[in-house]
Amino acid sequence: MNTPLTVAIFCLTYILIATRRLGLLPIGRPAGALLGAVLMVATGALTTRECYQEAIDHDTIVLLFAMMLLTAYLARAGFFEWAASAVLSVCRTPWQLLVLLSLFSGLLSAFLVNDTVCIFLTPVVVVMCSRANLPLGPYLIALATSANIGSACTLVGNPQNMIIGSMSAYGFARFLLRVGPATLAGLGINIALLGLYYRRKLPRELGARPAPPEHLNRRRLALAGLVTLGIIAGFFAGLPMGLGWTALAGVLVLVVLDREEPVEIFTRVDWRLLVLFCCLFIVVKGFAKTGIVDDAWRAAAPHMGLHAASGLAWFSGLLTVGSNLVSNVPMVLLTGPYLKDLGSPDLGWAIVGFVTTIAGNLTILGSVANIIVAEGAKGSYTLGFFEYLRFGLVSTVLVLLAGVPLVCLAVSWL
Repeated sequence: MNTPLTVAIFCLTYILIATRRLGLLPIGRPAGALLGAVLMVATGALTTRECYQEAIDHDTIVLLFAMMLLTAYLARAGFFEWAASAVLSVCRTPWQLLVLLSLFSGLLSAFLVNDTVCIFLTPVVVVMCSRANLPLGPYLIALATSANIGSACTLVGNPQNMIIGSMSAYGFARFLLRVGPATLAGLGINIALLGLYYRRKLPRELGARPAPPEHLNRRRLALAGLVTLGIIAGFFAGLPMGLGWTALAGVLVLVVLDREEPVEIFTRVDWRLLVLFCCLFIVVKGFAKTGIVDDAWRAAAPHMGLHAASGLAWFSGLLTVGSNLVSNVPMVLLTGPYLKDLGSPDLGWAIVGFVTTIAGNLTILGSVANIIVAEGAKGSYTLGFFEYLRFGLVSTVLVLLAGVPLVCLAVSWL
């Protein structure tokens, strides 16, 4: 293996991913990751067999694919518009709407993947705010940050937690019990900050309310809702087929009962995201073979023992910085194989899931969900980097300071 060349490929890939569109090579994230994967094979860093059999985490890809299909069925049934209308109907003030939007997006993201929740909720929020004469900025920030925080508490809430579910020995219910309290505290802190930053800037009363969704297919909505509840029950039951195949089985129930070829549903799947993650698995595997990660962990491990507060602080800080430099999914892939060296793998996995997810709230580029919200609203509102940073930086620090000790306590008690 040519180590300098492999490192150069790894760096090029993450420059292309981190910068959205590099001036010299404006090909975007999925194509940038695909270029890196092909270069890893072309230069001999990995063989094709290693790519297929060792690098790509197939369980994670199946789960992500199944959750996209499920969310597409819910969207086609009008679930998101119906739910948003229901939330708005019980609100009397803009502040109540901001609180309920935060709780709603956080809850949905725990079970339907934060990225897809943001894809479908962003246009709903834009319409809701424009018709009710509300400023968009606070509601977009509330949607993005709350979706990220809510997704931290389950193994299906976001792609990095899906990887943790595949790499660790955690079951769905056990992970939720250990990270759930910290997530609830994080949502509370985030909502309190939203009040501190924006409550006085909001109107006192709601303007015109959006009309209820038209042409709602109640049969499809009821069917999709029942199947979703069945899938979630399967997650809690810990079915032997695993999370991904449990979700896929539920989706196939919808396909069969719908009695239509699911062409429209397949068009709603974010194939670019699936390509991105497959290629990231390959690029990270090639980089890991250089031995650089091994050397770095051997040097850092003595300072990051999870049995001491200082070690926990160093570990959380490394995860936060790394998640914003190379993104949270690669950070999980690079960190996972070494957690056994830190003294408590169970605690380590829970901390990795919570911290890498919350770290995504630091900047608008910190998570895909943030970018989805900003891009989805850009026709009506420009959510700027510094506007987001002003809130995201404070929220991230406070949620981590409160949440990490809560995760530690939950792991020690449960």
